[in-house]
Amino acid sequence: MLYSLVIFDLDGTLVDSVPWFRRHVNDVADRFGFRRVEDGDVEMLRHASTREILAHLEVPLWKLPLIARYTRRLKAEHAAHIPLFAGVDIMLRSLREAGLVLALVSSDSERNARERLGPLAALFSHYDCTAAVFGKPQKFRRVLRRAGVDAAAAISIGDETRDIEAARAAGIACGAVTWGYAAAPALHALAPDHVFEGMDDITRALVASDAVRRSG
Repeated sequence: MLYSLVIFDLDGTLVDSVPWFRRHVNDVADRFGFRRVEDGDVEMLRHASTREILAHLEVPLWKLPLIARYTRRLKAEHAAHIPLFAGVDIMLRSLREAGLVLALVSSDSERNARERLGPLAALFSHYDCTAAVFGKPQKFRRVLRRAGVDAAAAISIGDETRDIEAARAAGIACGAVTWGYAAAPALHALAPDHVFEGMDDITRALVASDAVRRSG
């Protein structure tokens, strides 16, 4: 657990955007012609993989970039109403003070990400924000190159099963948070390197790892 680079997801990990998605998903569904999400579907979908979710909602893969770009524009209009999770500021500042390098990888735009992070945006040394939903392994690799960090010294932290899969594809460690979109059992089923149930868990695990790295 000798990490020097921490790569965060945004939505559902640092930003409490799940309620916003639930309010707007059916408007997006009507616009792009995929299946609406009924109230009874929500819990089932939280236990499904990203590809299972897309299959259930009958979303063609070729539409994903269009949907992602539209959602980015929509979120930009409502950025002021999508808050950070409690404790994000303390956790991020603690990691930086410990000497860890922070990066953000998201399918949202960098502009949206910076606006929602506010002053905390300056804590991140690297951003890789594109609309590619299944392009996270490539984004992780680009961040590693820019940061000059070996994959073995990096960890990604996200709230979905695809975040775990992407980290493994890029050869980096993966941490999963239980307060975002995916249900905890779905995350545990993929056996991530870490499961975080609170912001303090991230700080304790990663600051401790940095102390070990420095002492070595």
